[in-house]
Amino acid sequence: MLGLTVQNFVSAATGMAVMLALTRGLSRLGKEVGNFWVDLVRSTLYVLLPLSIGLAFILIQQGVVQTFSPYVNVTTLAGQSQTLPLGPAASQIAIKQVGTNGGGFFNAHPFENPTPLSNFLEMFAILLIPAALTYTYGIMVGSTRQGWVIFITMLGLFLAGLAISLVAEYSFNPVLQVAGVMEGKETRLGIANSILWAVATTCASNGAVNAMHASLSPLTGLIALLNLMLGEIIFGGVGAGLYGMVLFVILTVFIAGLMVGRTPEYLGKKIEAFEVKMAIVAILAPSSVMLLFSAIAVVTEVGLSSRANAGPHGLTEIVYAFASAAGNNGSAFAGLNANTYFYNLLLGIGMLIGRFGVILPVLAIAGSMVGKKITPPSLGTFPTDTPMFVGLLVSVILIVGALTFLPVLSLGPLVEHLLMQSGQTF
Repeated sequence: MLGLTVQNFVSAATGMAVMLALTRGLSRLGKEVGNFWVDLVRSTLYVLLPLSIGLAFILIQQGVVQTFSPYVNVTTLAGQSQTLPLGPAASQIAIKQVGTNGGGFFNAHPFENPTPLSNFLEMFAILLIPAALTYTYGIMVGSTRQGWVIFITMLGLFLAGLAISLVAEYSFNPVLQVAGVMEGKETRLGIANSILWAVATTCASNGAVNAMHASLSPLTGLIALLNLMLGEIIFGGVGAGLYGMVLFVILTVFIAGLMVGRTPEYLGKKIEAFEVKMAIVAILAPSSVMLLFSAIAVVTEVGLSSRANAGPHGLTEIVYAFASAAGNNGSAFAGLNANTYFYNLLLGIGMLIGRFGVILPVLAIAGSMVGKKITPPSLGTFPTDTPMFVGLLVSVILIVGALTFLPVLSLGPLVEHLLMQSGQTF
């Protein structure tokens, strides 16, 4: 408990520290981007700890267990024996959600999430800090409009994914001959709450679930998978989502500069070859894990043997596992048995590459940018705080995602959706 709790706090605080370093690099003129230890301690003591303690008390009041008592054996109303799991769950759940760590004390279980209010608060906690950091970013760079541009981009992509998922989930299923399939969902939460959580948890770097993702409709599963593949930049993990989005901002500014024939600038500083290369490395590192490791799994018997389903759904199970690992998410298409030497090894490597393969290039960009002169805006400066830039940013995100992952998404959830419409399932 002590070891995992420390990691839950430190992981989130590290993301915030890296985000702060990048923000200072973009906005400061000097040689330093801050002190990691100071940012880590302040993020933990002033942000993560108070929020987690407050949420833990509310969850306890709602019925989430918090005890050191052993498991209890009871006799049910049907006269059968049942073991009720207990433990210090509320305190762990609070930081797993506030810190966008995910996982679970009991997995998807009523003792972790007993009421509609606890369900809402846990979802709210997942997105709270990642959303709020966009305002922090605007304050630190001296323009709240810059923060609002990023927030609106994130919110727009979030709502688009949620809309597609809800329509897909409530549509008529030709295989089961019903609209609004309840398989894999809890009756006390229903479809809408399950889908909202699935979109939120895959947008953020949070693997907590309140429904089984393997039971989602193919298009809903596609949105969940695409959220992971884009690098969980739609709000994203604590700190990580924001610096991931800034990488796409740098690419967008670079492309816009090429289109108008000017040296790309962002916040008055020139974007040059080094920054673009580092941004590309940070975006391609987790993408390579998702595609290359999935390719290894689907051409080897040891990789295929863990599937619960054949056909496109089985492919989605495998790709989702590596997307979740590279995105440091932790949710799963649970039909895949990842507890094998093959998957434990590759998924572990994927987690390291997905985390540090992004952090190191981001810090390199911060160090490069902090020493550059700030040029006052002129008539030739391309504005990055307008609705037009939001549109450009969204386009770059979707184009990069489509070009990188469209083939595997076509072979997985898209094919599964078309086959489902013809009455075939896997």
